[in-house]
Amino acid sequence: MGLTKTEIFTQEQNELAALAKALAHPARIAILQEILKAQTCICGDLVNEIGLAQPTISQHLRELKNVGIIQGNIEGTSVCYCINPEKWAEVQQLFDTFFNVYQTPKNDYC
Repeated sequence: MGLTKTEIFTQEQNELAALAKALAHPARIAILQEILKAQTCICGDLVNEIGLAQPTISQHLRELKNVGIIQGNIEGTSVCYCINPEKWAEVQQLFDTFFNVYQTPKNDYC
């Protein structure tokens, strides 16, 4: 399989694909749900809540941070993560725009 030719796609298509890829793992969804549920920054509580090893949690956090969905702040010896509100709104808008293009057909054409 060849490399993806991202240059032939729009910036929005590439960004939506990168976000979908970052969200395409149940551990990342669980991490986001825990952060959203806490409604604050989470510092190290994710291992106990999710049930995965710390290196695995760190890898998933890195993926979410790379696309900008979460942000991290160093507090003492730990890194605290929270939702990046600006990016969260942007992600919501991108997915809303994508899904809202579809209109229910008026007939059973397909």
